[in-house]
This record gives sequence, C-alpha cells and structure tokens, in this order.
Amino acid sequence: MEKLPATIAGEICLSKDPGGSMKKWREIFGITQTELANFLKVSSSTLSDYEGGRRKSPGIGVIKRLVYALIDIDKNRGGKVAKQLEKDFRAKEDIFDTHEFYSAVKGIDFMKKIGAECVANPSRLKETKVFGFTVIDSLKVILEVPVHEYMQLYGKTPDRALIFRFVENGRSPMIAVKIGRFSTDMKPAIVVLHGDFDPKKVDPIAIKIAESEKIPLLVTNKPMNELMNELAKFEA
Repeated sequence: MEKLPATIAGEICLSKDPGGSMKKWREIFGITQTELANFLKVSSSTLSDYEGGRRKSPGIGVIKRLVYALIDIDKNRGGKVAKQLEKDFRAKEDIFDTHEFYSAVKGIDFMKKIGAECVANPSRLKETKVFGFTVIDSLKVILEVPVHEYMQLYGKTPDRALIFRFVENGRSPMIAVKIGRFSTDMKPAIVVLHGDFDPKKVDPIAIKIAESEKIPLLVTNKPMNELMNELAKFEA
C-alpha cells in the first residue's frame, strides 16, 4: 500500500468507531454514499450499515477496497483532495498543532464542547461539520509563517476549526484567515478565538471578515487543558 491509502486504512482499522471513520473519509473526499456504493458495486444500504455501525466492522480487505475507491474517484475528478492529503507538512509545533477527529463533529456540538459563544454566523453552525482542529499561536503564525505555507494549518482538510490562542481582540487571527484565503483558496469551517476577554469586545473588523467569509466565529476562555481534554475524546 502507498503512504496515503495506508494512512487512511490504518486510521479506519484503529478507530474507536470504524464506521464513523469510513464516513468521515468519504465526506472529506466529497463523495456521496450512492456514488461510492455504485463504484464498489454494493448497495447503498450496505455502505450505510457499515458507516452507521449496524454491520460488523469491515475486514482489511473491505477497507482496502473502500480506500482505493475514494482515491480512484478523486483521481477521476482531477485528484485535488489526494494532492492536498499527500503534502508532506513540516512540523511547526511551537506555532501550530493539528489534530484529526475519527468522525465528523457537528459545529453546534463543537461549540458546546469548548464552552464557546458564537459572535458571527451562528445559523451556519447547524450545517457545519468539522473533521479536526488546529491550535495556533496567533502572534507567531503572522510573524513567522510565510503566507505560502498557510496551507499547513489545514492538516488533512480545511473542514476544521482553527483555534487561535493568545488573542487580544480577534483582528489579527481573522486577517490571517483572510490572507490565507487569497493565497491558498482555502478557509476553515470554524474559527475560535481563545483568550481572557469579553466576547462583546471582539474587534468589529474580525466580525466583519467572518461574516463576509461566512465562517462561524466562536469565542471561549475555557482553560486550554480542559478544552484539549474534551476534544481528545473525538480524536482519531
């Protein structure tokens, strides 16, 4: 097995919820259940039962077929998702730290888990799903990470939450997101401002950027260790 399919297959096999992990990867590749079932020549109900945990966990043979199907379907579309996943990200652990979930987490549930308040685009949380999160030093990412390397913030998929630490009013993180949008054509599913400040005092420019980009903007002062422990329950 090549590196990418081996990584995906390994995560599914080792996941606490193999079916949920299968669904997560299908959604990351943007493939419908029906499309994948047709490609694999199985019924949609069979695939649905696997993803919903109603069928015995699949063996490595089934997982291998599923993973290669995802990659082959993506390849037929131009291979954009696989190219993103195959990037060899260099570690910048002192600036940002990426984490992946074993299955999708609804935006509204994510907000509750981190004890946050939504200050922009709350209605979008119901339809938003996140597949992971990245914790970012809000000052260092702007001062030390070149714009062309912003893609590294997104780990395996942009459908994630960017959690900015050491935030004073939120303007700098949202400007970084805006700049990254222009340079990488990617944006996060959710932005979280972490700091000891009143949500009502978030910089108006930060809120305006969030609204224009249609990104839910959350604010939390929940202790970082508690926040990380809570999100660790969903990690792959």
